[in-house]
This record gives sequence, structure tokens and C-alpha cells, in this order.
Amino acid sequence: MALVAIITTLTLSAERASAQHTLTLSGGTGVSFARFYPAEETKLQWGSENFGLSWRYYSDKPRFVGAVGIDLEYLERGFNLGYTYTSEWKGEGEDRHEIRHYQYYSRKVNTLMLPLVWQPHVYVAKNRLRIYIEAAFVLSYNISSSYSYQNDRYPAGKYEWKVPRDNRFGYGLAGGLGFNVLLGQVEIGLRARYNFGYSDILKNRNKYYSNSTDGRENPFYYSPLRSPLDNVNVLFTVGWRFNKRGFDEWFVERPKREKKLGSFNYSGAINNPAGGRGSSGTTQRR
Repeated sequence: MALVAIITTLTLSAERASAQHTLTLSGGTGVSFARFYPAEETKLQWGSENFGLSWRYYSDKPRFVGAVGIDLEYLERGFNLGYTYTSEWKGEGEDRHEIRHYQYYSRKVNTLMLPLVWQPHVYVAKNRLRIYIEAAFVLSYNISSSYSYQNDRYPAGKYEWKVPRDNRFGYGLAGGLGFNVLLGQVEIGLRARYNFGYSDILKNRNKYYSNSTDGRENPFYYSPLRSPLDNVNVLFTVGWRFNKRGFDEWFVERPKREKKLGSFNYSGAINNPAGGRGSSGTTQRR
């Protein structure tokens, strides 16, 4: 009997825990760019694809509203660098100024991302809509990379990683917002996320000074001191909740606070400044 009781308890606990989980597929696109120091001429790189799988656990305590989870994502990152330019001068006298027409080097980096996510949220429309914000600490690993030059000035190719020059591993922060429409156990939604890189894609010039031994894959004569990559992506999401009943927090009612109402007899306080217990100086409670 004791064994049956233990098995029953574990089964009920597992069922209750599973009710708080969701598994979600996501896919979308966005824009990527680099923050070089010293500053370089750059422009946004559009069409950065993003696919992923997300797990969330939702707390059953409504006063601590939120979820925690982990994502596994494939993310395209990169940058466009103005590596050379031609000058055009316009105006005369004090108005004379230079206009630079840049040629761009493009670098794409295929990355695995592992965000550890905290997701506060609220439910509206009778628990049919979840609106949330999220914050994450992100670990990353750069799988492969490629490069190309504008107008096919030089042949495009595979970027060869060098241990003294390139960083495979990285880290950063992420933040975003989104919503999910709950259709039974299915959740369909839209999410926007900003991945803010803290690590550098290139090791700085203290470790890798010059590209004198490199080919066309490296357009930097001197490695930048800082070279983090950022992404902004918009994703469509489809998820599944692991029970039919719903999340426990939907069914927990917060206790109502009892408000203490009172009225102060101002004229009584003036007539009885010593704080006596006369009828005119009391505070009445309802």
C-alpha cells in the first residue's frame, strides 16, 4: 500500500508539474550589425534568419508572475564594413565638402545561441492572450562564416577561422517583448528580441595586430579593439501547452485586502486640543 501511495503521489506531482510547461518553435528574420571601436564605416545587414526551440516553465504563484526557460536558436549574424571609398567634392569656398562613396565588405556568421530567459507576463481576454516582456543572458558559439565584396570586386568565399584572430565563443544580453494567442493547448504568437553582444567577434590588436598574413577574408589592416555583434529579430512562434486544463495561476484567487475606512472630526480636534475622549474629538471607524 505504501508503494502504491508513493507512486500515486509521484504521478500526481508529475502531472501537476507538466501542466506548467510549454514547448515552442520559432522562426523569423531581422537585421544585424557590429559596434566597432575605433569606429568604422558600417551599415545594417538585413535578412538575418533566426530559427529556434523554446521551453518555458510558468510559476503557479500569481503574485510572482512570470516564466523561466531556455532557448536553443540558430541565428545569422554579421556586418557590412566600408573597406574603401571614392571621394566627390561639392560646393565652393566654406561650403566645400567631401562626399564618400563606400564599397562594402560583408561578413555572415552562423551562430548557435543559448539564451537563459526570464519572462514576466500578464493575461488578458479571459486568459486567451498572454502579453510579456523578457530578459536573457545569452551564450553563443560561432559555427561557420562566409564573406563577400560589393559588386563582386573580389571572389566570395568561406571564412577560415584562426585561433589567434577569431572568437568562436561569445556571450551577451537580450531583451524583448511579444504576445501569444491561446487556442486550446496551442499558442500562436509574435516576438521581437534584441541580442546585445558583449564579447568580440575578433580578438583585439593586443593578440592579433595585423592582417599581413591573411587573405581577402580579413579586410582589417589592424584588428579593432572592440567588435561585438548585435541583432534585432522578429519571430513567429507556435507552441504547445502540456495539459488541457490550463496553468495553475489562472485558478488561484488573490485574497482581497480589507480596507480600513475612517473619518476625522476636524472641528472636534480644534475644540479638544488635549486629545480628550469627548464625543467631538474621537475618530470614528466604519
